[in-house]
Formats: sequence, structure tokens, C-alpha cells
Amino acid sequence: MEGQRPRPTAPRAKKPAAKRATTEPKGTMAARPHAGSCVPQRGARSRRAECDGDPAEKPRAQAPRARPGRASVRTKDPQPSATGAAGDAEQPGILEPQPPTVPEVARGVREPQLPTVPEVPEVSRGVREPQPPTVPEPAEASRGPRGRRGARSTGQQRAPRASRKEPETLDKKLKRVLGNLKLKRDEISEAAEVVNEVVKSLLKGMQTRESEFKGVQKLNTGSYYERVKISAPNEFDVMFKLEVPRIDLQEYHDTGAFYLVKFKRIPGGNPLSHFLEGEVLSASKMLSRFREIIKKEVKKIEGIDVSVEKEKPGSPAVTLLIRNPEEISVDIILALESRGSWPISTKEGLPIKNWLGTKVRTKLRQEPFYLVPKNAKVGNGFQGKTWRLSFSHTEKYILSNHGIEKTCCESAGVKCCRKDCLKLMKYLLEQLKKEYQELDEFCSYYVKTAIFHMWTENPQDSHWDPKQLSTCFDEFLAFFVECLRTEKLMHYFIPKFNLFSQEEVDQKSKEFLLEKIEYERNNGFPIFDKF
Repeated sequence: MEGQRPRPTAPRAKKPAAKRATTEPKGTMAARPHAGSCVPQRGARSRRAECDGDPAEKPRAQAPRARPGRASVRTKDPQPSATGAAGDAEQPGILEPQPPTVPEVARGVREPQLPTVPEVPEVSRGVREPQPPTVPEPAEASRGPRGRRGARSTGQQRAPRASRKEPETLDKKLKRVLGNLKLKRDEISEAAEVVNEVVKSLLKGMQTRESEFKGVQKLNTGSYYERVKISAPNEFDVMFKLEVPRIDLQEYHDTGAFYLVKFKRIPGGNPLSHFLEGEVLSASKMLSRFREIIKKEVKKIEGIDVSVEKEKPGSPAVTLLIRNPEEISVDIILALESRGSWPISTKEGLPIKNWLGTKVRTKLRQEPFYLVPKNAKVGNGFQGKTWRLSFSHTEKYILSNHGIEKTCCESAGVKCCRKDCLKLMKYLLEQLKKEYQELDEFCSYYVKTAIFHMWTENPQDSHWDPKQLSTCFDEFLAFFVECLRTEKLMHYFIPKFNLFSQEEVDQKSKEFLLEKIEYERNNGFPIFDKF
């Protein structure tokens, strides 16, 4: 070929072309770079970088086919082709020694390239001089697209990692429920204000009216005043007490709770004489008259939407409905106040000697007791003459002074979870009653009675540590379930009166409630999440 020199007897080793790039003969032209080219360029870049290219760059289009007579690399003394496959084509010279390279197979699978014009096989470019041994780098076959590492790099977008939220413990769940049951101060203030205005108006009207109820006084009772009200301040109980002197009580059917009320001789006459049936003061007659007067006084109230609800059989209350605009229910309960000794049926009741102390018990029993027009059940009806004993004022005291330590649950004292357990159980029963009509016979008084027994059996404040809320609540549930199973829940003040007797609550209802409580208890109280 033109310009070809005779083959030398032995090839002369030359320095790497990277260092002679600036001394290239004028007549020699380097091949244009193309994707995948390993041609060494300026010395500042490594052969590896030139082969792989910048991962951030887009693939470049392949260079056009090299024209005949132009070598793709700068040549040194030309030699004949090792295979003769090129025929009379221009013979490429011997390549100069190059820096160590990574074998092509170890570079992994490349990203798709633009179509290229086939190149002359490597073997036709002449025999390479022996290369110094190289240490192969770890194969990149396991790598995905260029620039990513590890088996995760598959070219697909990674799914967001799921949040690792720890499951809610029972303690946390119960505390969350208690937080939701707390009454808001502004709601309490607004509800109490309108209720107090209605009650004040009724009380004033009855005291100025010439009637048998002229001497009534207000006595706040119920869960709101006991500070165990839950959910919303929408229910209030208010007693209108009327002192009755010189009464004689006759126990009804050995119940210990229901009594017939008779009067001893009253000088000047008996103001309640026209409510008598023979010698017995009729609870139903007196309640009917009380309701009539309240209806008349309600009509006089201005500026408040209030009405009297329909009478409920066996209920001792006259229920008012206030729309403010939310509905508020107010039970006005007539109560006879007696300052005599407590009935003999209560002698072994109020078992607080080992809890609140003997002195406290003696003091409480010196307080008046009350009789409300709650009739005893007789078959499917009620005995209209009967009255039932009430200890609402004493219960209110116990709930406010429930600790062995006088400072228990005060601002500067140690806290306990006694009331928390009561609130949770009241809420559980309330939610179950919303779903099942079979539970209409049950009332919150059963829950309060049961918790009093629990506090008596476990009087130490340390037993009711708030940190052990779930344990204490479970113990309370276990006690209540046992009462249902054995059909035995004794009145806290009247030991022989069974609140779970067949006469008070039928067996089917007790079994139904037991089943529902056990289900909630064994499944983490799912009903607490429904409302």
C-alpha cells in the first residue's frame, strides 16, 4: 500500500498512547468516538470511564463507517494481517500497549443502544501486544441500570415503604376512650346554666304555690354531680326533697328495699292526708300530683324550649326535655326525707370499715335517708303504694372521697383509676344498649353498685394504680360477669336485696349481657371503635 514501510524485525515497545496524544503525526486521523468505544483520549480520564461513559449522559449516536485508508487508531510500524481476512485492504499497524482494562463480559448488560454499523472484528486489527495481568473487578451482571446498585435496581420504581405503626395496646386504647369521654368545659357550663335556670324556676313556682309541695328543697344527685358523667352533659338528675316527720316504715315482702309509709300522730294534722289509702301513703298518687304541678310550672318558663316527657311505668321521676338546641334530659325526682334512724335492713350495709373507716361509716349513717316513689314489681305490674330507699347523697360522698388517703385524686395527691374503671364500664353498657334492645332492663346503677363492692374488696390505693388501668378494668369486668353468671349482685346498702334476682332482671337478659361482655373482653373491645 501507498506509504507502507517494510515490516521491522521486532516490534518496539512504546509508551502508552495517552501520553503521546499531543505528538500525533499530522497525516494520521483518530477514529471518531462512538458508544462503547474504548479508544483512549486525553490522559485525565481513565479507560474505564471512557468505555462506560458518564452514567448521567444519554447514549450518543454511533459514528459513521470509517472511510477506507483511515485507521481507527493511531498506528505504529505497519504489519501484515494476522489472518489475511482483510485481503488487499489496508493493513492496520500494531496497537501500542494500553492501560489494563476490564473484560467486556464483566461490564454487565448495557442499556439499549441506537443501531450501529458493524465494525471490523477485533482480530482483524492486528495482533495486540501482551498485556500485563489485571485483577478483574467484581462482575456487574447483578446490577440493574447504570448508576444503581444491588438487586433492588431493576429499572422499576420502588414501592413506598409501609409505615411501621405499632399496634395499639389495651392500656392505650382505654386511655384514648377515656380521653374521648371527657366533658368539655364550655359544653358543661352551657348545659348546666340552662338546667339550673329551669330547675330554679320550677323550685320557685312550687315553693310559692299553695300545695303539698310548698316545702320542697333541691338536692343534686346523679352522675353529673358525682363527676362520673360520660360522653356529653345531656342528662341530669335533681331531687326535690320533702321532709316528712314522724313516719313509720313497714317493709314490703321482706325485700329490705321497698317500704310502705305510714304516719304516726302528727299534731295539727297531716298535710299529706289526701294521698293516703287507708293508713298508707300512696307513692303513685303523690307522684301524679307532683307531675301535674310541674307541668303547670313548665308552661310559665319563657325563653327556653322545655317540655314534660310521657310518664314511664315504674319510674320515680318526672322527665323534662330541654332543647338548647341539643336535647338535654332532666329527671326531677320527688324524695321523702326522713331524719330518723336508718331501717334495720341497712344495718350490715355500707361495708366501708376497712376502707374509709368506722368513723366515716358512723357519720354517714347519721345523715338523713330518702324514700322515692319507685314501685315494687308484682308480676307484670307494680305495687303503687310502695316507696324505695335511696342513698344517692351517700353514694355521692363515697365517689368524691374514695381513697384511703384523704388526698387521693386531689390536685396535690396521688391519682388512682377507680373512677376511670367506672366510666369505662358505664360506657361499655351504654354502647351495648344502643345495639341490643335485650339490654333495656340494665341501668348504670348496677355498674355503680358493682364498683363499690370492688373498691371494698381492694381498698388500697396502690391497687388502683393508673399504670395498671387495663388490669384493674379486667378485674372489674370479671367480677361483673361473675355476678351475671351467679345472678347475684347485692345492694351495697341493703345486703339482702339482690339487684340481679329474677324479679328484678330476667335470666335471659343476664345471659345475653354476659355473652356480649365476654366477647368484647376477649376481642379487645371492638365496640369502643364504633362510636
